[in-house]
Amino acid sequence: MGEEIHVDQKGDQTEQNGSLRRCIVTNERKPPVEMLRFVIGPEGQAVFDVAGKLPGRGLWLSAGADMLQTAAHKGAFARAAKAQVKVPDDLEDQVKGLLKKRCLSHLGLAKRAGQVTAGFEKVRARLKKGGVGVLIEASDARPDGRAKVEALAKAVAGETPIIALFERSDLANAIGREEAVHLVIEPGRLAEGFLNDASRLAKVLGRDADGTEEINDAREN
Repeated sequence: MGEEIHVDQKGDQTEQNGSLRRCIVTNERKPPVEMLRFVIGPEGQAVFDVAGKLPGRGLWLSAGADMLQTAAHKGAFARAAKAQVKVPDDLEDQVKGLLKKRCLSHLGLAKRAGQVTAGFEKVRARLKKGGVGVLIEASDARPDGRAKVEALAKAVAGETPIIALFERSDLANAIGREEAVHLVIEPGRLAEGFLNDASRLAKVLGRDADGTEEINDAREN
């Protein structure tokens, strides 16, 4: 008996076992938060749907440093859409830029909601209380200061997510400060949204979410 496939309101195919999506390159089934959704625009071009809300049938791609190039070079978009698809030369840059913008938007919303603590001493004090949603460290932070904050986070709660994908100027602009190096977001929907999109961005960049390089061996034949 074959797999049962459902179609949601956007026209995307979903698997019976939850809201999994099938990657157009690998055929792997994954949750949407781990994938990149594309739709075909009015001029037949592949459009990255960063928020996952654009109308039309979604073409899903695993988030990964090589996936975009593989999909473009091997005609995966056209094959999945069963039509000619224009793939912009700068699609990879578009995806990275939109994911970065979305992450910083989550951060700005969290700041306006009073869910962000910023500053070396304030962040250390907040970490000591435990139960933070995410620790954010500027990628260009001083190594000694960053090491102290991260060590405290791991000592208090070893599972504290650490994100270090953004420069201090990006973080400062997002929360309306002149300087932003160490921040935490309180647990909740905004922290989860930030983490989900930061995780996707890290995979597209070929990095671990804490900013360290990772070897990408996910190229598909």
